[in-house]
Amino acid sequence: MTLDEVKIGGECSVEDVFADGALGQRLLDMGFVPGTRIKIIRNAPLVDPVEIFIKGYFLSLRHAEAKTVEVVLL
Repeated sequence: MTLDEVKIGGECSVEDVFADGALGQRLLDMGFVPGTRIKIIRNAPLVDPVEIFIKGYFLSLRHAEAKTVEVVLL
């Protein structure tokens, strides 16, 4: 399952990041490492971006970016 498929209010854990290059490095720098817990807070009114809570801070990601993060539901 990928991060963009998790429902609002859902909690999950990062399994892997499949992004390459600068996007992959940026996601890792923001804390998307295996085992990190994530909570989905809300979607923007037009669905994109999605707001998440990760490692003590709120972060907004486009769905295209969220598709590169494999997660498992908790």
